[in-house]
Amino acid sequence: MQNQLKNPLALIGRILIAALFVPAGFQKIMGFAGTVGYAVSVGMPLPEAGVAVGLVVEIVGGLALLLGWGTRWAALILGFFTLVATFFFHNFWSVPADAAMVQQLLFWKNIAVIGGLLGFAAHGAGGWSVDARKKA
Repeated sequence: MQNQLKNPLALIGRILIAALFVPAGFQKIMGFAGTVGYAVSVGMPLPEAGVAVGLVVEIVGGLALLLGWGTRWAALILGFFTLVATFFFHNFWSVPADAAMVQQLLFWKNIAVIGGLLGFAAHGAGGWSVDARKKA
């Protein structure tokens, strides 16, 4: 039973994690100036470049993860990106107390997403992926 579920669960996992990154990347394109302004407000160095890199990572990495193409590398890059973004944008330890709970929740949500990405980095995309087709 477990082997029968391996590929469909891997695909569902890739879809769900990609659903977090791909739309966020396109939102950064549509609201580039606002996203840069937010990056400036949290003290991100080189905010325009950081937002541009972020949207490319989210879109390209998210689509690669979705398709299961270069999955291990895509997952590692998305994981690193998420870790860096988490410390810039969800630093609950330095916000006012009334905002700390939401930021703490988002911080730990991102840490959990990184955990899922590390699972794909370790185990690959599964059989229903471009990576598996390339091996066959």
